[in-house]
Amino acid sequence: MTTFWSLYVTVLSLGTIFALTWLLLSTRKGQRSEATEETVGHSFDGIEEYDNPLPKWWFMLFVGTIIFALGYLVLYPGLGNWKGLLPGYNYLDNEKQTAFANGQSGWTGVHEWEKEMAKSDAKFGPIFAKFASMPIEEVAKDPQALKMGGRLFASNCSVCHGSDAKGAYGFPNLTDADWRWGGDAQTIKTTIMGGRHAVMPAWDQLKDQGIRDVAAFVVTNLHGRKLPEDAKADPAAGQKLFAANCVVCHGPAGKGTPAMGAPDLTHPAGFIYGSSFAQLQQTIRYGRQGQMPAQEQLQGNDKVHLLAAYVYSLSHGEKAADAE
Repeated sequence: MTTFWSLYVTVLSLGTIFALTWLLLSTRKGQRSEATEETVGHSFDGIEEYDNPLPKWWFMLFVGTIIFALGYLVLYPGLGNWKGLLPGYNYLDNEKQTAFANGQSGWTGVHEWEKEMAKSDAKFGPIFAKFASMPIEEVAKDPQALKMGGRLFASNCSVCHGSDAKGAYGFPNLTDADWRWGGDAQTIKTTIMGGRHAVMPAWDQLKDQGIRDVAAFVVTNLHGRKLPEDAKADPAAGQKLFAANCVVCHGPAGKGTPAMGAPDLTHPAGFIYGSSFAQLQQTIRYGRQGQMPAQEQLQGNDKVHLLAAYVYSLSHGEKAADAE
């Protein structure tokens, strides 16, 4: 923080506290010292207020709050670059003399978090390392590993994929066999580590009729379903447009290309944006963009290894059990 902003925060914080102190004392100075039956002269819906002083306990509580605030700002950071009078933290580990990430000493919320994370790594690091040295398929059979992976999933992945990992609109179901980028153990880990960014380009150049025709082809020929009765679309014409524009990603048979994240169009359950005739038109007309954030920097290799094993077990549980 620059000197200017440090002074700005300090003056604003202390100025507010002193202003409130002055307001508290000045208003109490003009108050009555004894109770009275007189009112302040105002009436709100027939309710009048006595012109009595505020209770002494309320006044002392306010004074105590101000004293606490000043004491806190003296002991802890809160006034710009002021680090507080407490000794604070100098290292993550006093024995190894491991410095904090920002190279600074003193107590901060970030340093507190780093200390807690260091303690956690020291305690659980060997366990994570043990599982990281094992193949993902083997880790997926270990009850302790799955329990740990489940907690990691609940903390970091469930917000998108759901607590049951069955996905939501725009987020894939991780418990079935439909995988955009591949569902083998190593590919799942690669996906979690580096993230994914898939792009379905908009095809509004096909115009309304062409979009309806392509959607009709997908529904009837690839899904084997019937079109709505009022659908004004020609699946045969859509097949020609599909062959000219879509096969480069989805393949001639619509089976998809995992290397590109292009989904298998023959499995309606794998459509994370919906597979109805109307939803398909929406996807073709405007395109889609989905991003899976990389977890390598956030979780590290060992935790991602456990996460990958847990996710792998969700759709390969029976196979893993049979392999035993």
